[in-house]
Amino acid sequence: MDANEILDYCLAKKGVEETFPFDKETLVLRVGGKMFLLMSLEKQPLSIAVKTDPEWSEELREKHPQITGAYHMNKTHWNSVLCEGLKSDLIKKMIDHSYDLILNSLTKKKREEVLNA
Repeated sequence: MDANEILDYCLAKKGVEETFPFDKETLVLRVGGKMFLLMSLEKQPLSIAVKTDPEWSEELREKHPQITGAYHMNKTHWNSVLCEGLKSDLIKKMIDHSYDLILNSLTKKKREEVLNA
């Protein structure tokens, strides 16, 4: 998957917003005001950071050398994913998982606002 495909995939989800809180090259995608994906628009090969539950993070890192603890993030919960060489199904599964983790961490009221928008 390339950056545009990932962006399109994410923006198709309810309540997703694009932000650039750190610099002009690091795109941060949020749901309910919370980050679920970071992506450098300039760096090649393409890399994203997604949140995953700790058990799955460990499993992913053991199976795929392209997946490591995310730089500048809590490495227990965030993975850095070099997209090159990974199947798009796995990338989408990690994006969905990250989105769902963040969506489910929102208050009931905020989650309903996102889902009913």
